[in-house]
Amino acid sequence: MEMINDESIVGGFISLLIVLTSNKGLKDFMFFEKNAFYVDGILKDKQWGRLISGNFLHCNWFHVAFNVLTLLSFSRFLEQELSPWALLVIYVSAMLGGDLLSLFVHRNQGDYRAVGASGAVSGVVIASVLLHPNGTIGFFMLPVHFPSWIFGVVFMLVSILGVKRQSDGIGHDAHLGGALIGAFLAIKYRPEVLQEHLWMVLAIVLPAILFMLLIIRNPNVLLVDSYWGEPPLSIKKAVTVKKEAPSPEEELDAILTKIKQKGIKKLTNKERRRLKELRERM
Repeated sequence: MEMINDESIVGGFISLLIVLTSNKGLKDFMFFEKNAFYVDGILKDKQWGRLISGNFLHCNWFHVAFNVLTLLSFSRFLEQELSPWALLVIYVSAMLGGDLLSLFVHRNQGDYRAVGASGAVSGVVIASVLLHPNGTIGFFMLPVHFPSWIFGVVFMLVSILGVKRQSDGIGHDAHLGGALIGAFLAIKYRPEVLQEHLWMVLAIVLPAILFMLLIIRNPNVLLVDSYWGEPPLSIKKAVTVKKEAPSPEEELDAILTKIKQKGIKKLTNKERRRLKELRERM
């Protein structure tokens, strides 16, 4: 799947809107703050419009250019394969899906802010990949091309690790949420993809689905870098062998639950020291 240079009606309109809105935000700080994705603004002040408006703001012009060029590179392909209406549905749905996952991941971080169209663009990219997993994808100004399905797998894995670590300032949660929505809609529009390329589709989508189920079942996984939940054997052992003192895993679960419910500032000094010891041990 090579980059397509023909014009895209929907992609061009969205790109123009991104450029104009980002330009306004970069020049007007109050406009930027009023429209950025902001957890407390959404959950406490019920400013639901931030779920949309934040996608049309960017931190700098490099950020704008990267998202716009990527969108234009794939949008014409989806318009040709599906329709302009399908492209718009995928873009808007991926935008909301990415922001809702980001809201879930950062729901206890009231001051968390983010901007950028990359969640929606990720949905467009992964939808394109699933429609032609045997194609190739090239990068701007680089003479290197990769099989589309391998790019999709790497993209999902990088997004999963980025959500888990949350250490590089990139909105991997929005990327992952947008990509999943894009994948599901691509399958909805073209269900024959499952029959023709089932193992490729599973390789791209299944790791992200399992990770989503994991963090929904045990949100504490997002709080400690090395913590991925309790193995089944450890849980059975804890139930079968009764001890007077709690196991290190039980202590960690109790501390993480308190952080989730009340925030890290509510930990006592003793609990902070114990959390540090348990993290070092793990």
